[in-house]
Parts: sequence; structure tokens; C-alpha cells
Amino acid sequence: MKKKNKLISREIFLKAVTDSFVKLNPSALVKNPVMFIVEVCAVITTVIFFGGMFGGKYSGFVLQISLWLWFTVLFANFAEAVAEGRGKAQADSLRKNKKQIIAKKVMGIAMFEINADDLRKGDVVICEAGDTIPADGEIIKGIASVDESAITGESAPVIRESGGDRSAVTGGTKVLSDSIKIRIVSDPGFTFMDKIISLIEGAKRQKTPNEIALTILLAGLTVIFLLAVATLPFYYDYGMVSSGLNASQNITIPVLVALLVCLIPTTIGGLLSAIGISGMDRMIKRNVIAMSGRAIEAAGDLDVLLLDKTGTITLGNRMASGLIPLNGVDAAVLANAALLSSLSDDTPEGRSIIKYVKDNFSIKTKDIHSENATYVKFSAETRMSGINLYSDTGKHRNIRKGSLDAIERFVESAGGSVPEETYDKVKQVASEGCTPLVVAENSKVLGVIRLKDIVKGGIRDRFAHLRKMGIKTIMITGDNPVTAAAIAAEAGVDDFISEAKPEDKLVCIRSEQSKGHLVGMIGDGTNDAPALAQADVGIAMNTGTQAAREAGNMVDLDSNPTKLIEVVEVGKQLLMTRGALTTFSIANDVAKYFAILPAMFFALYVLPGHKGPLESLNIMNLGSPESAILSAVIFNALIIVMLVPLALKGVKYNPIGASAILKKNLLIYGFGGIIAPFIGIKLIDLLINFLKLV
Repeated sequence: MKKKNKLISREIFLKAVTDSFVKLNPSALVKNPVMFIVEVCAVITTVIFFGGMFGGKYSGFVLQISLWLWFTVLFANFAEAVAEGRGKAQADSLRKNKKQIIAKKVMGIAMFEINADDLRKGDVVICEAGDTIPADGEIIKGIASVDESAITGESAPVIRESGGDRSAVTGGTKVLSDSIKIRIVSDPGFTFMDKIISLIEGAKRQKTPNEIALTILLAGLTVIFLLAVATLPFYYDYGMVSSGLNASQNITIPVLVALLVCLIPTTIGGLLSAIGISGMDRMIKRNVIAMSGRAIEAAGDLDVLLLDKTGTITLGNRMASGLIPLNGVDAAVLANAALLSSLSDDTPEGRSIIKYVKDNFSIKTKDIHSENATYVKFSAETRMSGINLYSDTGKHRNIRKGSLDAIERFVESAGGSVPEETYDKVKQVASEGCTPLVVAENSKVLGVIRLKDIVKGGIRDRFAHLRKMGIKTIMITGDNPVTAAAIAAEAGVDDFISEAKPEDKLVCIRSEQSKGHLVGMIGDGTNDAPALAQADVGIAMNTGTQAAREAGNMVDLDSNPTKLIEVVEVGKQLLMTRGALTTFSIANDVAKYFAILPAMFFALYVLPGHKGPLESLNIMNLGSPESAILSAVIFNALIIVMLVPLALKGVKYNPIGASAILKKNLLIYGFGGIIAPFIGIKLIDLLINFLKLV
């Protein structure tokens, strides 16, 4: 997916302005209790203004209060609309990739072309080089290079093949080479791309538990302040009678409305929805599709991470990393035999042996066809591959490469035996976390090939970074304990579980969850699906099987296990941003109290020739009661739109302790939330009095 650097494009801005007015619909706004109350207050002051104007009592003060209350609601709607607009822009770019595709459907031995929209789950299609894959599916035959840039944004092609954990293909991607047979796994409208578009557009976004809890808290505070403001005129009336003032000069409704709007947490109320939407947006920008906001929040609280080894921590394909000749055997002789015995081995391991020999030995592959060569292809049954060479002199060279037990049978059938040294070298290779293959010629063992499951580059540093974030990493693998320990040490994980079966992963996750931990799981295979479903955050690799992608609540389009660091950071960013802006919203109410309350009560208990006792609360020395009230309302509206960029980008996260983060945020957003309104309201008051707006 194409990434945009601009926070808000011109198109998104203009659309958000329009949507801000559309969202004034009370049936939509009632879902946000705080802003719904502000809208009701705006309606009340508007009615009062027009009622007074038609009655011959025009009030510029009431008009300005009314306008700024409407602006407060519009600015809150604007924040939400911008967050939604950024997602819809991404969805539109993806939707362009969904073009009309012709599929080659297979029925029996016949093949005919149909529209991709007519395909159904279970249908079988064939895709050849240059074809666009018509729908989500799993490869049931063949191997091909696939361009997945339509969904990942990466131009480098990837390999997809049948029978493994890289069999899933996505509709809209393109086959670059070879031919594959695909079984369709989704009906139209329910494809992976459809789900992505729906999630990005926010059509299925539901409020998270924390978001619901905060909404209830804000609604509760709003009700409390509403009751307090509603009863205030009665107390004010008593105070006026006690002060010897005319009780008819009680607090006006516009002033009460202004007080209510400034008391309730309008800042966080206006930005809450935008924070949630932008959290999912930031995840998508990292090429991770979160199926729910709940998963993003849970990612922010993860403290245990389980990782499947093959394809997640390691590349998944064992690669040749060394040749170990037996005593008395020249390394070049072993290299030549390893090369020849791998010519008929089409597995990734076989190809890696050929490449290793060519890169590290001065051996040229001669024209062996003239020597009447017979190839012995690798098979799972024999567990070895090789070549038989026949020369004109009658000398035969039967070369084999395979597992220890397979080579034992081969050597013994030729009248030889496996030297004890071979077993020692095989054990040595296994202890290093590698896979040994033995090479023999006729009845003689030549040496051992070391195959290593390569640990992905930079993953050790990433795990160290996770450790700083307080996350424990556990590698799960079916390897024996010796191999598992070697890989775990090289990768830098905190712990490992060896010889694990799918049910062992479930037991581990449930055990950690029973201890109160939030557990994340990363996997790509069908055998990972149960664990992905059980985990609090299940991240499936996009290269994995369809079962894994459906079981997880996140899908990493880049299939990079270290992406979890970014996932956790986005989750923590979401939680921190919501907490920081809630703290700021409540803290800045303090300054608004000092602006409005002295203005409302300045006339009470005033002695002739003296200031009222409540005048001492006017520490900002605001120009007049009207300008003080209006300044607070204006600041209350403007601060929402000023905080929109922070709500969209999120509070910056650094991997430091929770207590340090709390202190930092209290200092910035707590103390800053108190100081900023004092400065802002005073400046607005000076401007109002300079322009003589009241």
C-alpha cells in the first residue's frame, strides 16, 4: 500500500469539512454523550439569541457563545472525519486494484474462462505467468513467483508453493512465473482484500472495552456537572438575596451553558473517536491489518510473546553452511561429490548446496552427460539423492547424499561400513542447531554437509528491544532440545519449548494467561492456527496458510516477525495518547474554572467601595465577566482542533519503564494541561477586549 507523508491532504481536509456538518445529525452524535450535550447547549443558546433578537433584545454576547458552541461540535466532528478520511483514502487506493479479472476454472479435465466474481468457495482455478490471481485461495499444485505489491507495497516477488506454510495466495496479486493450481477459499465480498477495505473504512470498527469504559466515565462526569449546573441558579439566588441584590439578576441560561460546556471533558470527548480510528490507521501504515481495535489495545499491554521458529524466527529453508570431510578425505573431493549428488535435488536445500560449493570451491561443473550419468532424484521415501556415473574405463561412481540412516543402508549395500567418526561429526552438527547430511561414494563415506536454518537478520537486536519493553519472548519449535537451544541462543529469545506439538502451544498460552499475562503469538502454519486463536494478540504472517490468517486477529502483510515491535508500539501509543489527552482535558478545566467562576460570582457579597470576596479568584485579571466567559468558551473550542494532529499521530513512545512514562506524561499533559489554558484564555481575553467584541 502506498504510504503518504502528509498528515492531512487537501482532499481529506475538504471532505472532512463537509462530513463535520453531516455528523451534526443528533442520531449519530448521541453515540458521543459529551458532544451531544454540547450540541444541545448550542441549540438552546441559538434559540435564545433568535428569540431575543425578534423581541428587540439583540445580544452579541449570546450570539458569540452560540457560534463557538457550534464550532466546538464541528471541530470534534472534524477530528473524527479526518481520521476516517485518511482510512477511506487508503481503501480507495486498494479498491482501484480490484479490477475485472477473468479466471481459468477447472472442472474435471476441462478448463474454461469465467468472471472472477462468479467463483465460489471450493472452486479450482489455474493461474499461469502473467495471470492475476482471481480470489483468495491455497495452492494445491505447483510453485510460482508472485507479485504481492498490490497489498504489501513491496515490489520484490515472493515464492508460493503447495504443501507448506507458504501456500496461501491473495486475490488481486499477480503470478510472475510458472503455473499453479489454486483452490478458492472465499466467496465474493468476503475475500481478504474486501476485509481490508472494510476495516480501513471503519465500517466494522467497534469501540474497544477501554474506549467504552472511558465513554461511560465521561458520560458520568457530564451528568454530574449537568446536575451541578442545573442547581446552581438556586444557590445563586440565595446568595443574591443575602447580598441585598435584586434576585431577578440571576445567572442567565447562556452563562450556565458556557459553564457546563467548560466543565465537562469536551476535549477528550471530541477526540476520543479520532484516537481509536487513527490507531488502526497507524497499524495499516505499517502493513499490519488489525481485525479489531481490541487487538491493538491488547498489543499495547503484551508481556509474553510466543514465536514459531520456522518461517518466523528463521527463514524456513535450511541452507548449506559448511562441509566437514572425514579424516583422510580432501575437502575438494567432498565438495565435488556434494555438488554432483545435489544436481538432481530440486529442494531448496539441494539448490543451496550447489550454490555453496560454487561460491566456496574452485570447481567447475563439467559436462557429465558424456559420462553416461544416471540421476537419482530426492524422495521422501529414500531420503537421499545422487548420481551414478559410468566411464569408458568401466569405473563406476555411485554418489549419494542424504540422512545418516539412508547413507548407512547405501554404504552397507555396497559392502562397506560407516566409520565411527561419521557419528561424532553428525552429533557435532546437530548440537550446533544444524541439520547434518552425509555424503558417500560407493562404499566410502566422504563427509558431512551442514545445513543451517538461517536466523533472520537483525532479529537478535529486535528481541533485545522487546526485552526493554518488558516483553518476554518464547520460541516454540518441533526441533529436538539440542537444536532448539542452539537456535534460541543465536536468536536471543528468553526461553524456548522444544519438540512442541500444536496442543503444546495451546497449553503454554493458557498457562501464561492463567498467570495474568497478556500473550501474543506469531505464526504462519495451519498447526499454528489454534494457538493464534487462543492468544490475546494473534499475528498471522501473510505468507502463511489461510487457516493461520483466519485464526489470527492481525495479519502482517510483510510477513516479518520483528514487526511485533511496531505493533506493540502502536498499541502503547494508542493507550498513551488516550490517557495523555484525557489527563490534559481534565487538567485544563482548572484554568476554565478560574476564568468563569469569578466572572459569575463577582457581584456577590460586595461592600460599598470594595471588591467582592470572589474577585480574588480572578488571578488572570480578565477584562470583564463577559470576556472571561467568552474567552473560556473560545479556548475550549480551539483546543480540540489544535490537538487533532496529536490525536492522529499519537504520543511518541520510548521503551522506558511504566513509572517513567507516567511521570513524563503527568508533567507534560497534566501540568501542561493546567498552564496552557491560563495562557490561552488570557491571550484570547486581551484580543476580545482589544477588538471590543463584548
